[in-house]
Amino acid sequence: RLGLERADTAEKALTVIVDLLEKYGQGGNCMESHMAFTYHNSFLIADRKEAWVLETSGKHWAAEKVEGGVRNISNQLSITTKIDRQHPELKEYAKSKGWWDGEKEFDFAATYSYVNTARMTTSRGRYCEGYKLLNKHKGSITSEIMMEILRDKESGINMEGGFMTTGSMVSVLPQEPSLPCIHFFTGTPDPAR
Repeated sequence: RLGLERADTAEKALTVIVDLLEKYGQGGNCMESHMAFTYHNSFLIADRKEAWVLETSGKHWAAEKVEGGVRNISNQLSITTKIDRQHPELKEYAKSKGWWDGEKEFDFAATYSYVNTARMTTSRGRYCEGYKLLNKHKGSITSEIMMEILRDKESGINMEGGFMTTGSMVSVLPQEPSLPCIHFFTGTPDPAR
């Protein structure tokens, strides 16, 4: 929210977020119940001209400028070796923890998480299923198709049960500055409603 408030481009919003992250860190319970559940955050940040994926681990972070195609995030790291901006101590911290030897190519997702990055787009899970649904419609995604994807319960994108999807947003950002941007938000926790 502060990125939206304080910046007028996607890259400036990225800077706002990482500056706040580096200064204050992140944390707090992800649930209102007494069960302790936390995770690190990921962001899709876009304006009319460019888009970024920002993924975090504590105060450390990596950002990738989206150059084309489709991208999704889903409670796991997805930035691998294409890192366009990063925390200044990202690699040194990984070396100090013994996560990266400093010799092989640096892979953010493989280094900072337990996920096998070679399997992310093939194993069944929210990230993989979102990737498949987006690629199925690549080149012809409309706001209606995006809403269908966000309502999809079979894939786990629209979660129900122990954890519920809390909301969804679809934005239409025309590159032509004279055309208005349009934003759709869910009014309930369940995007299927």
